[in-house]
Amino acid sequence: MDLGIKGRRALVCASSKGLGRGCAEALAEAGVDLVLNARGADALQQTADAIRGAHGVNVTAVAADITSEEGRAEVLDAAGEIDILVTNAGGPPPGLWSDWGHDDFIKALEANMLTPIALMSATLPKMIDRGWGRVVNITSQSVKAPIPQLGLSNAARTGLTGYVAGTARQVAAKGVNINNLLPGSHDTDRIVALETAVSKAQNVSMEEARKIRWSGIPAGRYGTVEEFGAMCAFLCSQHAGFIVGQNILLDGGQTNATI
Repeated sequence: MDLGIKGRRALVCASSKGLGRGCAEALAEAGVDLVLNARGADALQQTADAIRGAHGVNVTAVAADITSEEGRAEVLDAAGEIDILVTNAGGPPPGLWSDWGHDDFIKALEANMLTPIALMSATLPKMIDRGWGRVVNITSQSVKAPIPQLGLSNAARTGLTGYVAGTARQVAAKGVNINNLLPGSHDTDRIVALETAVSKAQNVSMEEARKIRWSGIPAGRYGTVEEFGAMCAFLCSQHAGFIVGQNILLDGGQTNATI
């Protein structure tokens, strides 16, 4: 399917690896020029070179901390006017409710709520002026069903979801669509870390740890970054103009909910 976005320009955050890279790859395959951001300069440049070589699109790499005011300013300055924004940032650490204080919540809100809002605030006006734009926020399945040990993430990402719910409906008539992608368990570096923790805690092999984690996913496997990227690219496409303010789960059925 021709997504109808060849020649558009996208900013994809946290895109040197994992789900962010999957989104960047899928957009590049559709002919979108990219501005990639991550904190690690070496990995980011390697990703930029690989995507540029594979798809022949223009790729600009900006190594900066997107969750800081200075980092956002640097990235936005390099990005210029963009048609597509994909926000993404690593989640805060797990724990118990009793582990977290005021500063922990502020840090989580800065990374997973206020940073995406700041990026939208900076880029939406020009999208509106041009009469076309797409924003995809990578959040979490925990927005639909909270994960007890991820209270910081539950709180921050749900706050972002509420903001998007209202804002998406304010800008839709201007040709700008905002939606959220909610990943479950995907085969990324983060999964390896979680499997290692299960392996150590239960004294089982890594293969057994993977089977244990798969047992809670009806699809019987993890998602792939390619699947995730393809959904992101579709939401950014010319065909997604009637999808407004939605929270789309990619979790293999793991979230046990009717609606």
